[in-house]
Amino acid sequence: MSDPFFQPVSGFDLPRFAGIPTFMRLPHVPPGHARFGEVQIGLVGVPWDSGTTNRPGPRHGPRQLRDASTMIRAEHPVSGTRPFEAMNCADLGDVAPNPADIPDTMARITAFVERMSDAGIRPLIAGGDHLASLPVLRALATDGPLGMVHFDSHTDLFHSYFGGAMYTHGTPFRRAVEEGLLDPRRMVQIGIRGTVYDREDRDFARAEGIRIITIEEFFSRPLPDVMAEAREIVGERPAYLSYDIDFVDPAFAPGTGTPEVGGPNSFQALQVLRELAGMNIAGADLVEVSPPFDPTGATAFLGASLMFEMLCLMTEGR
Repeated sequence: MSDPFFQPVSGFDLPRFAGIPTFMRLPHVPPGHARFGEVQIGLVGVPWDSGTTNRPGPRHGPRQLRDASTMIRAEHPVSGTRPFEAMNCADLGDVAPNPADIPDTMARITAFVERMSDAGIRPLIAGGDHLASLPVLRALATDGPLGMVHFDSHTDLFHSYFGGAMYTHGTPFRRAVEEGLLDPRRMVQIGIRGTVYDREDRDFARAEGIRIITIEEFFSRPLPDVMAEAREIVGERPAYLSYDIDFVDPAFAPGTGTPEVGGPNSFQALQVLRELAGMNIAGADLVEVSPPFDPTGATAFLGASLMFEMLCLMTEGR
């Protein structure tokens, strides 16, 4: 029997436009709360975009994602999964960033996720820009490198930006491989596309054994076949799931800082996650939702829907 405390507020009890928004209308259980240790999956905001190199704005993502997520209901429409009954889920609040100091903010993120891990809580992170993934991985990969399934239009494997800036939203997974947080031979990046400056990131991937599935290959194969390969690459050991909203075509998700045309539609955006059933997910993130570039809120609603898909995977998986 699920604990009533951890159930989201029903739209039948309080209209979705009323009340204080939390992720999926779950209880707010910040660190230090009496029931923090009972949480099994914690939804966390990281309102920070100091790693952004083009259009800023993802720092506003978690707030809009919370608001959009009030539309999420209790049951998955295809699998029938009811994640809020399967595990104790809660909104743990935001990591408080230091917008003037990248290393300090990364240390704060790592410390927050370490506190979760010490309590046995798996993180589902709402960014923020993609640099936020690196400090999360620093907290999670304490027992050895993780695998990763990564949806994006960019590899985020660059060495540096602007003559030596090592920490941007284009470098997190290069650093994660170098730091031994990710096993490159258990990494797959899906949806990569767009014009490039050079092939430095691709060369690094090839040298390290990282599998890149470009958007051209993605569309040339049946989607279930692509995702079966992704599951095979990460295997049964713990892996990280990272989803940049710019994986989706900007016709469906315009609210992001570095959009790339020619991507999947919103249904395919959901479908790729549904094909990962059974994946052993140590943690996950949904990043780069930038509300200033989508006044309709459609990008955030898609992002909240993707977070629900991830949550279902985390409650179904090993």
